[in-house]
Amino acid sequence: MKKVSVATKEVPVNLFKIWIISSSLNLLLWALPFIFGKYTDVTFPYIAGNDIVQELVSLVGTLQGDVHWCPPISPYLENSIRLHDNSDIKIVPKEILVLKFGIQNGGMWKPSVCQSRYKVAVVIPYRNRTHHLKQFLSHLHPFLIRQQLDYRIIVVEQYGNSEFNRAKLLNIGFVETLKLVDVDCFIFHDVDLLPVNDFNIYACTYLPRHMYSAVDTFRYQLPYRNLFGGTIAIQRIHFRAVNGFSNQFYGWGGEDDDFYSRIERKSLRIIRFDPKIATYIMLPHPKVLPSEDRFHRMNEGKTSQDYDGLSDLSYEIIDKKLYQLYTWFLAAC
Repeated sequence: MKKVSVATKEVPVNLFKIWIISSSLNLLLWALPFIFGKYTDVTFPYIAGNDIVQELVSLVGTLQGDVHWCPPISPYLENSIRLHDNSDIKIVPKEILVLKFGIQNGGMWKPSVCQSRYKVAVVIPYRNRTHHLKQFLSHLHPFLIRQQLDYRIIVVEQYGNSEFNRAKLLNIGFVETLKLVDVDCFIFHDVDLLPVNDFNIYACTYLPRHMYSAVDTFRYQLPYRNLFGGTIAIQRIHFRAVNGFSNQFYGWGGEDDDFYSRIERKSLRIIRFDPKIATYIMLPHPKVLPSEDRFHRMNEGKTSQDYDGLSDLSYEIIDKKLYQLYTWFLAAC
């Protein structure tokens, strides 16, 4: 039998066609959030710089002693951007910070020349981030002092080797802080996020506030408009109303989206300040794989918000101390 050879013809690669297809797919992926409304929701306005003061919730009550109220915007704020990238972060020895600013044991400070209009608790969920914590405290204490705030920094560290539960640590921080001090404004703050603009006032607004509108790791954009993680400011009354965070999110991811749905469920809106003011940098850290069951937990959260949160919070405080720059709780959860 005679063999028949078939010649194969080499088909040239059409680079232009490949480029067109690739560009079209990228454009489609970019446009999808707009198509499905993520960037058109009018419930996420930016508050202009000139309107910030009227959005802030000031303390009401009587003056203590002979001092007067501090001005709504501190005269010590500077327009210059203090941080340009994470290489600018210098660790200041705690002894120098305490000596220079008069920070009290437990990470407390308030102005002596006037009575602050804003009293806040900054709560940080924490485990194994010693260097970041030193950088954070070196930057945030002077930042808050320039704003003439009456504040306290609380670090809640998770005990043991179980997966990290950021949301539950924040619930614990809320409960334990109120045992120490009467405060109506809570700022829940990741240790690797640092504000760069003095006019990003660390006080609560009438509506819950997502603290950053621009962050360097997202090219100073938000990956999606419903984002409500990293750093938020919320009044005590609102945090109680939504039953706090879910306690079920072990591992990375999902708890902030679940918390946003709790805000929506109570017919609240969130706000953000102008991105020129609410700008942050993120300290470099190893990437963590997302939890495999986060979407399942988020789906469960649609029906469990009334009984999963502050209302069923269980934990044990293993240890607690008043360090020079912060109040520390070690919690088993």
